[in-house]
Amino acid sequence: MAEKIRSRQYQILELLLANKAGLSIDEIAAELTISRNAVQQHFAVLERDGYIQTGVLNKTAGRPVRSYILTEAGINSFPKQYAWFSELILNDLKNEIGSEAFQRYLHKLGNNLSQSLLSRFEGKETDERIEELLKIMDGLGFNAKNITDSANNERTIEACNCIYHDLAQKHEEICEFDRTLIASLLDKDIEHVECMAKGGGVCRFKIINK
Repeated sequence: MAEKIRSRQYQILELLLANKAGLSIDEIAAELTISRNAVQQHFAVLERDGYIQTGVLNKTAGRPVRSYILTEAGINSFPKQYAWFSELILNDLKNEIGSEAFQRYLHKLGNNLSQSLLSRFEGKETDERIEELLKIMDGLGFNAKNITDSANNERTIEACNCIYHDLAQKHEEICEFDRTLIASLLDKDIEHVECMAKGGGVCRFKIINK
């Protein structure tokens, strides 16, 4: 989200990041050497977009002064290194237990997640299960859809976005998580026929009819 924030607004967020207890409009105006009205205009945008919120009302010798603080969205607008940290952990885990055990571990993770979601699939036929699976995958960011070949009644789950693409390129075992999750929730065997981490245009999972 940070790329959508104008430079002056980003400076305001930086000040609030460094002052977790909050700052008033006058304090920010003095720090940035801009008018109080300019700060109010920037605040209106930042508050509307969910980056800041009102904090405590400080009582002074004069009129009460309202402070402003960062929201979680405001904090998260600053750079994070989730992928770097995840890779650090995965590299260490894989080196510690080996590739085969690492894949088994990811299979277990996929199965554990599927178990927590099974209540949404109980009593549903395959088509309904596919629709529910797509909702879950879209919620995770996969941008998935169901492709049906009417000639042979072959169905495929196609994901346009690999949500851990860089990690999967370095650790192909990660795809086991997707395969396990999809197969468990559909209660069907699947075949991973195309993979973006291996150069494919999409990630494609063919459903095997039992």
